Amino acid sequence: MLFKRPNSQFWWYRFTAPDGTTIRQSAKTDDKRKAQELADKHKAQLWDQIKLGHKPQFVWEDAVVKWINESQKRSLNDDVVMFRYLDPFLSGKPLNSITREVVETIIADKLDHATPGRANRVTALIRAVLRKAEREWGWIDKAPAIRRLKEDNKRIRWITRQEAERLCAELPAHLAAMVRFSLATGLRESNVTGLEWNQIDLQRKVCWIHPDQAKAKKAIGIPLNADAIAVIRQQIGQHDRYVFTFKGNPVLKAGGNAWKKALQRASIDSFRWHDLRHTWASWHVQAGTPLNVLQELGGWSDYSMVLRYAHLAPEHLAEYANRIAESAHFAHTKLEDIKKPVAFAS
Repeated sequence: MLFKRPNSQFWWYRFTAPDGTTIRQSAKTDDKRKAQELADKHKAQLWDQIKLGHKPQFVWEDAVVKWINESQKRSLNDDVVMFRYLDPFLSGKPLNSITREVVETIIADKLDHATPGRANRVTALIRAVLRKAEREWGWIDKAPAIRRLKEDNKRIRWITRQEAERLCAELPAHLAAMVRFSLATGLRESNVTGLEWNQIDLQRKVCWIHPDQAKAKKAIGIPLNADAIAVIRQQIGQHDRYVFTFKGNPVLKAGGNAWKKALQRASIDSFRWHDLRHTWASWHVQAGTPLNVLQELGGWSDYSMVLRYAHLAPEHLAEYANRIAESAHFAHTKLEDIKKPVAFAS
């Protein structure tokens, strides 16, 4: 039965399901024919589910909505951006029809304009959603196996202090402040954009990241140096809750279009917002900060992550490098002596 509610432009439908339940739902359309088709389809699906034991068929959008509603990730905004990219490929597709072949078309498209690492981030999200649909929601019988591309181990990307100053000069004031704070603390983008005043103690010159905000799920205490303190003092009075804002609102994504345009004007290539953290670590190592101290400052749980920066400060190896120069005989031998023929005893 189709009907319209007062003050509603959409048709509604009502019917009794095979188990006796009354179904009453909006068709979300003002086209009566389409509304009837939707009602008939819904009724047929319920018959298959109740009488034949068939699972309800969910589409990609259903999974996206459930994922967003249930997610507690600090990087949820990144997921939303990737969901928008995936929409033309997966919109309207039943979850059980998203096969490895479908994902391969997405990988091919992504590789046309991005690195294997970026493609892996997108496929990792697809994999996570489909596995949840299989193992937790019970929406599909089996999630497809999705391959992971091999990523090149590229060198650490960091910039000099002169380049950092040049970049800040090209950025809007709110982003420049966030860059300076990132370079002073090494905090990740989400920790800077979500930083609240109740996480800062200016008297003790520290701030802290809660376990649910940290990548390693462990609380991090951050000592604030003079540069960080100066940036924070400039933000006082701008917002009651958040430290960094723009026009009275928290900044959801720092590395957006304004960031990219500033990089172009500053003539800095291949530099992501996350590379500010690499830059902070590189400056520390070059200034002589021990790697074990850097690990604690940066909140890394794995020491191997810190070893990536060790090559930037080889000075501590000088003593060992000189040992062979001091002990080897040829270190004190003149060049003309080396050229003389050697006389062997008969």
